[in-house]
Amino acid sequence: MSDVLKDAAVSMRQVAGRTLRVAAWRLDEESDHLPVLFFNGIGANIEAVAPLAEALPERGFIMFDMPGVGESPDPVVPYNPFTMSWTAANLLDQLGVDEVDVMGISWGGGMAQHFAMQHASRTRRLVLIATSAGMLMMPGSPKALTKMANPRRYVDADYMLKNFETLYGEGLGKSKGKKGHMSLLRPPSPRGYMYQLLCMLGWTSAPALPFLLKQHTLIMMGDDDAIVPLANGKFLSMLIPNNELVVMEGGGHLFLLSHKDESVKAIREFLDRTESAAETAMAAA
Repeated sequence: MSDVLKDAAVSMRQVAGRTLRVAAWRLDEESDHLPVLFFNGIGANIEAVAPLAEALPERGFIMFDMPGVGESPDPVVPYNPFTMSWTAANLLDQLGVDEVDVMGISWGGGMAQHFAMQHASRTRRLVLIATSAGMLMMPGSPKALTKMANPRRYVDADYMLKNFETLYGEGLGKSKGKKGHMSLLRPPSPRGYMYQLLCMLGWTSAPALPFLLKQHTLIMMGDDDAIVPLANGKFLSMLIPNNELVVMEGGGHLFLLSHKDESVKAIREFLDRTESAAETAMAAA
């Protein structure tokens, strides 16, 4: 097992007809905070964001590899945001968790939005990181998106490093963060990668957000993100009734890594804040 998962309970579980590799942190420990349900980016395995779970030791954390990603076996049939949100809710049932704070990064930010609307009673707050409203989004640079669509970025380490700055901006600079991040990635299967792409094909949250997303939401964006430009975060902020927008200056698509301390501070302050009267009223509506 990877060192970044040494403190996690990792298991293979049968969830809603799918076999998923699941990692859970501190669910058996007493806490004044709700656990976090985290949806990862496209093609990314649990290890890629496991350091975030370690950086928030006061709360439980739940992540899983999507079918065909990491160590979850290939999906037999395609899935969509509705069926995968239902699967995630079934996983919470298995783990004995009723309510969570939900986070999602990039592709997983779309899943997080959908889960929060589909399972509103189980979602207290929402954190959206480097993400968009789906199909109705401001596209990133063509150069970056072309490389983003190529699964070779997960299979070929040299390709990933060569195109790292194009893909993720210069947020990590020339630090060892590049190779450190690469060491945590595990190539998805071609089918797993394709099914993730198909999952969000034609999906958008835009029409539903003003009416169905009632949770207090933190939107975090980098102003140097070549894949999901800052304009997408501003668009989400216009649509979500109760939100805060935090912009990481100089942050590329992986500002969660390059601006780790700032990101963790913003997330912790948002999740720990006492609910306002307005937020309580919205939740009860």
